Amino acid sequence: MQGLSADVDVVLEWHAALSAADTERLVELSTSDVEVGGPRGVGTGVDLLREWVTRAKLQLEPVRWESRHATVVVEEVARWASEDGRIGEPQTLASVFRVKDGKVSSVMRFGDFAAALASAAGV
Repeated sequence: MQGLSADVDVVLEWHAALSAADTERLVELSTSDVEVGGPRGVGTGVDLLREWVTRAKLQLEPVRWESRHATVVVEEVARWASEDGRIGEPQTLASVFRVKDGKVSSVMRFGDFAAALASAAGV
């Protein structure tokens, strides 16, 4: 990860912690009032983040990203684990991350990279 912007570095570390189900590392990489949003709504706080990680059973592999002004838009290959532990088919989606003081302060999920870029541009 060396050579990338500090904001991209923290977002890629965040992805690695999520995919490893390392909830405590994920919390360390996030602000205490982190905003988490997606198709089911938006909420805030590390308790919500912990609950989401446990419930989602999600692995995200960053494919490409664009970064500007503390905002990182990431296209990701997502895989969810089923109740029996099997990993589902990969799906491509995108997320908009906001970084504040070296930590993720917001992560919002979108259906595709173009929608995420458009949302980020509206800020």
